[in-house]
Amino acid sequence: MAIVDVRILVEGASDVEVVSRALQGLALGSEYNITISSIIPTTNIDIAKSAAAGADLLIIATDADRVGRELAERLFNELGEMVGHIERMKLPLGHDLEHVDVELVRKELKNTLVRAGLKSLQVLPEYMELRKQLLDVKGRYDQLASDYENLYKEHEELQKKYEELHAEYLRLRNENEGLRELLDKKSRPVKIDEAWKNLFPAEPVPNERIFAIAVEKLGLAGKVVVGQGYIFAEEKELIEELMKTVYLSLAIKEGLEEDKKTGEIVEQKEEKAEPSKEEIEIIEAELKPEELE
Repeated sequence: MAIVDVRILVEGASDVEVVSRALQGLALGSEYNITISSIIPTTNIDIAKSAAAGADLLIIATDADRVGRELAERLFNELGEMVGHIERMKLPLGHDLEHVDVELVRKELKNTLVRAGLKSLQVLPEYMELRKQLLDVKGRYDQLASDYENLYKEHEELQKKYEELHAEYLRLRNENEGLRELLDKKSRPVKIDEAWKNLFPAEPVPNERIFAIAVEKLGLAGKVVVGQGYIFAEEKELIEELMKTVYLSLAIKEGLEEDKKTGEIVEQKEEKAEPSKEEIEIIEAELKPEELE
């Protein structure tokens, strides 16, 4: 059990001697579990404040006359918030060292301590209620502290998972962007007519079979697919290259055919320009010798 710190304020040095002699016959430590830590002789408020601050019980011991009562009231008002409890003790009038009734002072001191104890008992129910509330608050605090610790651990675990998921998200996003770029490079099935007209708007669209043959001859099978009026390639550049190759092939073929036709016409003209042997003989037969002269 904690020792109760009791301090006594008196008016002068002679009062210190009187109170000290009265305390000699009291077993305060064993009977009341209290100790008188100091007896302060002063009427100065500032000194009293400094000396009394923090005491469990402050006893203001002044004379029973008007001056003593006024001093006790002033000290009571000034020091009430600085100590646990204040109690007034009246010293008998004319208490000089030669004529003092020490037993009377001792009795008054004991009564003062008893009054202080009884007043403390009056606030005991309130104290117990406050103690109960304190214990309830402490219980809630302990529960909240435990919940906080659990939540903090859960938060750390979730934070770790979040960081892992975030890293996975960034990886997948980068991978997705790479796939999107790859898909952007891939061509989609397009109509042969539209693809041809985009490149060669003034030229007629070749037969689909020609494109299929070109794919086979150029070794593009599997990379380029032709059918049902559509063409598909792994990369859209292949479609343009195939279209240009077909166009160039058709142009070369058409040029060769024109050259062949031109050659045949020339040959025919040449054949007509040179008379055959039979025609020469007929001409010679028709001509008369005299006409030759």
